[in-house]
Amino acid sequence: MSDTEVAVIGGGVIGLSIAFHLAEAGVETMLLERGALGSGASRATADVVRSYFAGNAVSSALAVRSLDAYRAFPARPGTELPLRQVGYLVLFSEPEQVTAFEADLPAQLDAGVDVGLISVEEAREHNPLIGDLPLLAAAYSPQAYVSDTTAIVTAYAEAAELAGATLRTGCPVTGLDALGGRVFTADDEITADAIVCAAGAWSASLVRCAGVDLPLVEPTEQELLVTDLLPPGTPDIPVTLHAASGLLVRVRGDRLLIGMGYPGPDRAAWRRGVAAQLAVTYPSLAGVALHTAVTGLRDASPDKTAFIGHQPGPPAFLYATGFSGHGLCNAPAAGELVRDLYLGKDPGIDIAALSVGRQRTG
Repeated sequence: MSDTEVAVIGGGVIGLSIAFHLAEAGVETMLLERGALGSGASRATADVVRSYFAGNAVSSALAVRSLDAYRAFPARPGTELPLRQVGYLVLFSEPEQVTAFEADLPAQLDAGVDVGLISVEEAREHNPLIGDLPLLAAAYSPQAYVSDTTAIVTAYAEAAELAGATLRTGCPVTGLDALGGRVFTADDEITADAIVCAAGAWSASLVRCAGVDLPLVEPTEQELLVTDLLPPGTPDIPVTLHAASGLLVRVRGDRLLIGMGYPGPDRAAWRRGVAAQLAVTYPSLAGVALHTAVTGLRDASPDKTAFIGHQPGPPAFLYATGFSGHGLCNAPAAGELVRDLYLGKDPGIDIAALSVGRQRTG
């Protein structure tokens, strides 16, 4: 007899969503997390839930589905998941960016995303901090919210346990035998009818053990910065991306939270680049001090779309990884899809777009 019906490896927002949805469906579920819940990529997010992912209608469709689930999430009685609507603004400074947006728009609308092209004047109305940039247009989606990833992780953990899932923290997985349905930890061995890999940046070796060839990109370290206190009267603004530079900003309390790509080996040079771009894009913030807000490893796929798939058993092996920074926005849908794949139900989308295949590996 197995120790559990399904063993879920990874206790970030993806793994917790999977554990919740499986347990809610009556599946005996055990989740294994190497550290504390939410201590991986879930710790290094901008706390933004949005539905528009440029050029990636598959992730957008998952995000639209997830946003509906977040709104309806069964949080503790008398509480709701924190979702403050702020909108998402993308600034275009090159003709190719506008052309690419227009070509992508039909697929985004088909995915259920509320997004459209707006003028530079309208963009500055949404975000008065924008300086005298040579902009051509902007994309605006009202479906973007500031949330609290820690609160979401906690809510999913509580809901999963309430539904009957067992959550084991401080339990690093050292290997697995997918054919035998065995998961090896530092302290013991667990047998399961199915294994789910949702281990984020630590997924590559685990899926290889299961004989699944996922072309996962080497994990990258994310760093988000935060400013000193903003000047009094600084307006609230949408989450705003300057498409050409990758500068992403949002208001967090009385400060600005900032991201711009990945630091790489020369962190000091990266920070200087962020400060320079911030001064150009938002002149009123020129010279403001920047500090590390959070760092963390992020898993990635070549096309920045998650890998979600099922290798039937028994024992079965399922995976949900490679979210490339979209995990918080995709987590509820990912949990639903893994549940449906395991139970043999129609997931409601073309799962081939997410599973590993020649179209994903090139």
